[in-house]
Parts: sequence; structure tokens; C-alpha cells
Amino acid sequence: MSKAEKLWEVPEPLSTHDVRLDDEAVVTLRRHGNPEGPRLVMSHGNGLAIDLYYPFWSLLSDDFDLVLYDMRNHGWNDVGSIRNHNVPTLVSDHDRIVGEIDRHFGVKPRIGVFHSVSGLISLLSPDLGSGYSALFLLDPPIYRAGDSHSHEMFEAALYRAAAMTRRRTYEFKSRAEYADFLPHLSAFQRVLPGVCELFAETTLREDASGKGYELRCPREYEAKIMDYARVFAVAVDFESFKCPVKVLGADPTLPHSFLPAMDLSGMYGVDYDFLPDATHLLHLERPRECVDEIREFIQRVTGN
Repeated sequence: MSKAEKLWEVPEPLSTHDVRLDDEAVVTLRRHGNPEGPRLVMSHGNGLAIDLYYPFWSLLSDDFDLVLYDMRNHGWNDVGSIRNHNVPTLVSDHDRIVGEIDRHFGVKPRIGVFHSVSGLISLLSPDLGSGYSALFLLDPPIYRAGDSHSHEMFEAALYRAAAMTRRRTYEFKSRAEYADFLPHLSAFQRVLPGVCELFAETTLREDASGKGYELRCPREYEAKIMDYARVFAVAVDFESFKCPVKVLGADPTLPHSFLPAMDLSGMYGVDYDFLPDATHLLHLERPRECVDEIREFIQRVTGN
């Protein structure tokens, strides 16, 4: 293992708990951090894994009780039928997982910290945030209803991203091969040293032959969520939310590498800001600043 691959080593969880979502899907909750601290519930973006976010969430582990999970067909979880891999199912999964967190780890207030599509999923839940004391969302894929320019940009970007994802190489001879390839992509130009190696470690699994590696979340599954996101990204009603919501977005003045960063400052009911010179992977580019924003937000809304 190279020096770069040792830059980030995800520790073993303090404990785990399997949540059965349906006949074929099980999600493993992992507890990290300080069990005596305020509880943060975290999940990840489309095609990614929550262990990939270790450079970000490790900065919160001394002070917070972290409950982390991968969405179905991602990360630690087995791959099930693509038939059930869609936004409504992920919303249902989210609600089931929230209830299981209390039953297994004990009841206490929780704050959701979600990136990208997991942020959209949390906003689409019928409970309208009532299960959380607050939500902190990192660059969720949403835009204002009636904003035709944003709608056109968003639709075009998702169409391109889904088409590229369906053509993506999904098998690799080694994790090192994948890690060496990632820095050539525009999305990875600003990430911290060692993140590409961590990306390969957390988003690939050994294939059935034992002679190579494949994507943990198959490319067809990732692209299908992009197809669905075009429909649901405008469906969020912040005015009806029952908890404070903070959105920290990517810099909307930068050329986008995945989706156009949307300026949500005009949306009533959302506390919006963006991180200058950061892209959709802002938490892997500037994790300390993201954590500072989270701490300030938590202090402001809870007094802790």
C-alpha cells in the first residue's frame, strides 16, 4: 500500500446495526464518534459511500455522536434489484432508518447532515423534517420552481451526467488503477490529497471472479437516480418544513463539473450560503470550512 493510500483510514465503528428495508435490502447503520455528544445522522451522494466522507466527518467525531449509513445498493450494502432503486423507495428507506436509529441507539434529538441526493431524499420525506432538530444539507440537487433558466441548465446537466454514467467503465484490474484514473476527471481537481485512493477503496468491491474490482453501486443504478432527480428536484416545499434547514452549496460562479450549483438565496424558508471556490464535492475539498459552518449552524439553532 502506498503512502497516499494511508492518508485516510476509516476506523472501525463503535457499533453497527442492520436495518431490513424490504425482502431484499438491508442497510447497516454505523456508530462513530462520541456517544455522549449531540447526534448527527449522515448519508452520501449518488454512487458514493459514507466512508468516503471520512476526511469530513472525522472532524466532528470528538464532539458528536455520529450515526452513518449508505443508501441501498451503495457502500457496505449488497446490490438488489434495480426495480426498487428509485427516489420514492429511497425516501421510504430514509423514514424507516430514522425510526430504527432511535430504537437501537436510544432516543435523543438528531440533526441530519446530508450531501447531494441524500439531502434531496431528506427533503422529500412526508414528515417534513419533524424527525430532526435541524437539517444541514451540502449542495442538494434542487432548484426554484418557475426558474426556467435553472430548470434548463439542471435538466441538460443531468441528461449529460446520466448518459456519461451509463457509458462509464465499471470494472477495474485494481483499486490503484481506478485511483490513478480519477485525478484526470474535472470533478476531482480540487479534492484533498489521498481522496482519490479513498474513493477507490470505498466505491469499489472485489468482483465475483476475485481477479478484479467493480463499482459497489452499479452504473445503471446511479444513472437511474439521475433520471428520477429531474422530476423531484423542484418538488421541495421549504415553507412547510418543521425544522430549521441550512443549505451550503457549491460556488455558483464556478463552471460545474457535475451539476450547476443553484443559488437558493431566494427560496423562502431556507438558510442558504455557498462556499467560494468549491464544487459539488465541497466537503472533500474544504472539509474544515464545511465543519465550521455546521458547528455555527448547530450553535445558532440549538444553543449547544
